[in-house]
Amino acid sequence: MLKTNKLLCYLALGILPFYSVAQEKDKAPANWFNLDHQKDGAMGISTDKAYELLKGRKASPVIVAVLDGGVDIHHEDLKDVLWKNKKEIPGNGKDDDGNGYIDDVYGWNFLGNAKGENVDHDNLEVTRLIRIYEPKYISVLPSTPLSEKERREFVAYQKMVTDYTSKMDEAAFGKQNYVRIKESLEAIVKGIGKDPKAITAADLDAFPNPNNNQKNIIRIAKKEMEKGSFEKFFEDIKEGATYFSDQVDYHLNKGFDPRPLIGDTYDDASERHYGNADVKGPDADHGTHVAGIIGAKRKNNLGIDGVSDQVQIMSVRVVPNGDERDKDVANAIRYAVDNGAKVINMSFGKGYVYNKKTVDEAVKYAESKDVLLVHAAGNDSKNVDVEKNYPMKYFTDSVDAIIGEAKNWITVGATAWKVDADLLAEFSNYGYRSVDVFAPGVKIYSTMPESKYKDMDGTSMAAPVVSGLAALIRAYYPSFTAEEVKQVIMNSVTKIDQKVKVKGESGNKRVYLDEISVSGGVVNAYKAIVEADKLLSKKK
Repeated sequence: MLKTNKLLCYLALGILPFYSVAQEKDKAPANWFNLDHQKDGAMGISTDKAYELLKGRKASPVIVAVLDGGVDIHHEDLKDVLWKNKKEIPGNGKDDDGNGYIDDVYGWNFLGNAKGENVDHDNLEVTRLIRIYEPKYISVLPSTPLSEKERREFVAYQKMVTDYTSKMDEAAFGKQNYVRIKESLEAIVKGIGKDPKAITAADLDAFPNPNNNQKNIIRIAKKEMEKGSFEKFFEDIKEGATYFSDQVDYHLNKGFDPRPLIGDTYDDASERHYGNADVKGPDADHGTHVAGIIGAKRKNNLGIDGVSDQVQIMSVRVVPNGDERDKDVANAIRYAVDNGAKVINMSFGKGYVYNKKTVDEAVKYAESKDVLLVHAAGNDSKNVDVEKNYPMKYFTDSVDAIIGEAKNWITVGATAWKVDADLLAEFSNYGYRSVDVFAPGVKIYSTMPESKYKDMDGTSMAAPVVSGLAALIRAYYPSFTAEEVKQVIMNSVTKIDQKVKVKGESGNKRVYLDEISVSGGVVNAYKAIVEADKLLSKKK
């Protein structure tokens, strides 16, 4: 869940007379994730500098699959960089290419049915697991005789209940406060009688007869307007009300299960052919943003420049408003591989897993077909060497012991643009063994549905930076295997001689990036091209 940290900060509105959350002191430079630190002063990945090295070289488009919540295929800055299944005739209701998917012109949606209906909200995985285990273990005592397998399940169930209860308490508190604040703001907007875009600090001062709660909110709104606008503050509050309401009503609601809408046999992990061709779905904000970072049309005087200039974006809808399901993730990986993707971006993750084996098998399948997988590390400020984030690069057995590691996998943490103690994004997960590299993931400006653009934060933004870089390398160095592309990216990171803050159990501590990742640095496109040239010369 990308928004949690920011929205929890705003909870202070409901219980404190002032707003005490640390804010960004500086505005991010435009297009900063593509900038060069030495030239521009921002810790981007030197994309434009890399293209100077590549001038005059030939390249071939690389298909990058975006496994996400959907992509707006009509976006002005994406429509020219989309993968198109040339063997499929659009809209004829037939499976022209015989791949089992009808009208899959731009990709596939595993969260819908043949009638065109789509799942929007879903549970968190912890909710789904509790729904499975609760009937069996809710009455079990520590003294109840259990088999070894049942004992493991019971211990896991107890942990789930503790986690679930904490999440529900937080969500209920958040919903109560955000809805109340939203309603107060709506009353203020109505009383002022202006569009939120036009409301000024003077308008707030002139609001007649505010109650104590409204006075508090007006004071905070004015403070926020010093670095933004009333409209932005209002949108953040509405976003918070929606987010926490969704948590209570859908994500953590054990009585809510949207899966029957899809019509598949859910527990049959071998089932491949279900869903529909609606690759946008009901909420394509996140996936569209991710797609733009990878490959929004470069140098077209529109919006932004994506990292790769030779990319075809394939949309595979697999992430609902809630946690993705393992069966869908595995099928999405297989679909992308079978339809030509050479890089797969996975900007999603969860703390629990239902059927890891089927995902592991799909990852191995991708590895056998020379496809690189790029995964976001997660946004919980945690050490994922200790606290798991699924899916992962490690293969495990029935008792969760590690039995192997995918060689075609890169896990990505997030960094900001200033080389100081705050370089590591405060939300980013990290891990000496589990996180491979870092990449820009704070205030990333990219594409949004309906040809709009927006800043977003998250390791979900950092992963597509790396996917774009991987696509760039595969386009200009087509002989490189997925493992070699990973090697190039890992060996060309920018090392930072600066300790950064990370959140630990006993508060913040300061560490070097090589203490919290495998590579110890931030990816760099220019250095990657230099490294790729070295590798190419060795291969000849």
